[in-house]
Amino acid sequence: MKGQNLYRQAKKIIPGGTQLLSKRPELFLPGQWPAYYSHASGVEVTDLDDNTYVDMSIMGVGACILGYADPDVDNAAHQAVSRGVQCTLNCPEEVELAQLLCELHPWASMVRYVRSGGEAVSVAVRIARAHTRKDIVAFCGYHGWTDWYLAANLGDATALDGHLMPGLPPAGVPRGLKGSALPFHYNQLDELTSVVEQHGGELAAIVMEPRRGAAPEPGFLEGVREIADDTGAVLVFDEITTGFRMRAGGIHMCHSVMPDIAVLAKAMSNGYAMAAVIGKDDVMDSTQRTFVSSTNWTERIGPSTALATIHKYRENRTEKHICRIGSNVMEGWQKAAHEVGLRIHTSGLPSLNHFSFDSPDSSLLSTLFTQRMLERGFLAYTQFKPSWAHSDKHVDDYLMACKSVFSELARVEEEGTLADHLLGAPQKGGFYRLTD
Repeated sequence: MKGQNLYRQAKKIIPGGTQLLSKRPELFLPGQWPAYYSHASGVEVTDLDDNTYVDMSIMGVGACILGYADPDVDNAAHQAVSRGVQCTLNCPEEVELAQLLCELHPWASMVRYVRSGGEAVSVAVRIARAHTRKDIVAFCGYHGWTDWYLAANLGDATALDGHLMPGLPPAGVPRGLKGSALPFHYNQLDELTSVVEQHGGELAAIVMEPRRGAAPEPGFLEGVREIADDTGAVLVFDEITTGFRMRAGGIHMCHSVMPDIAVLAKAMSNGYAMAAVIGKDDVMDSTQRTFVSSTNWTERIGPSTALATIHKYRENRTEKHICRIGSNVMEGWQKAAHEVGLRIHTSGLPSLNHFSFDSPDSSLLSTLFTQRMLERGFLAYTQFKPSWAHSDKHVDDYLMACKSVFSELARVEEEGTLADHLLGAPQKGGFYRLTD
């Protein structure tokens, strides 16, 4: 396999083998995952061996909400390139995009841009600290790779466990940041209250996803908003993953609780590098108290593709399509598993969902599922991020394959021979070093 051969070379010259943890082949199918693509269009991906697969997995880690190589978005990128990507002057598209984002989020009135989600959250935290002149951040969930977040593990190596990515090591994070990032769990308002009781006078920000899987319990988001108001902390909603999954803009608009700052990335530009920090003017004005600036945040492709993506998304009411596709897949998983006696648990949003095997052998089951689905022409995993390009036929073909594979999984699990059917090692999970 050309992809695996190239990946073995990559691990010798790229620390960890890939630029993004979520794309490491060991997470999917060690030794067998195609690893690299030659080209992609719609939901079809062709690898370096000219094998073409239907992507029923994570669609560019959730970035390609319209599908791969969407012609309207790509045309916007081509026009941006032909008119000059960078210049001494500023591109007017950044003003047009700011106006559009504020239209989508009437509570917000100012916008700053970066080019990736992790740095966008870091900018939001910097602004919050500049605005409040305080240091401590209370957070819930996963928010990237930067120092402010990994500081949570300086005092307790398990502080980030339960926040989507357990075991993240803080090596390289200054020890002086110890105690500056304090976790609480979603729907556990008492945990945030405890943080406030101990550090309320020093609280600069509360950072969280307004929703990811489980729905907010009655009063939870309202309670977080009230705590932010009472302490003077800046409430930051991280919409890197959830933005544009349930509506144009942020999912918080579905729950009628507004933050002081929201962060958007991933789906807003259908795979092109773009991210935005939007917020209330009194908070965003505090950007002027600190230094937040980068040459590549002024390039033209990001804003141009974001505008094209959002306009197409709105014109087609894309959220309705992806929620219907995602719901059909979730129901299909449940039905197929029930019919063959396989125990699974499904969860997540209709447009951002996953399943897990209810078994001590879940890792083996998940690996064999991916292996068998790959043999049938699908990039498949226990997660599914639907896109505008997914059709009913894609879903029907995928679920037919799922039923066949689930039947085999149920049989070999009962026989106790799961490992005998794997072509390589089981999937790896969590955060670990992949240098072997």
